[in-house]
Amino acid sequence: MSTPTGTPEFPPLTPAVFAILLALADGEKHGYAIMQEARQHSPMGPGTLYGSLDRLLASGLIAETGFTDDDRRRYYRLTASGRQALAAEAARMQQAIVRVRRKGIKPQEAGA
Repeated sequence: MSTPTGTPEFPPLTPAVFAILLALADGEKHGYAIMQEARQHSPMGPGTLYGSLDRLLASGLIAETGFTDDDRRRYYRLTASGRQALAAEAARMQQAIVRVRRKGIKPQEAGA
């Protein structure tokens, strides 16, 4: 699906998928490293991680790099479509924050 400007339109991402794509935004990583970083944003276990990775591979938002430093590790990278999906989700989040602020809601400080 495309917008009137011809750019692809991406559906909203789940918190786990957003966290995975965000973890890959600064470079390729193996599954365990993705999970460690993604857990900072969204709680997930191995089942959620590897199920999400399989779906992201099938949808073309990530790709395997083919690199391995251990036969048990598969490395993944963000594709151009994955980067676009991540940017689209960030824009949705930014728009939501603007609407929240317009309604007078202020973010709480961490631990408050």
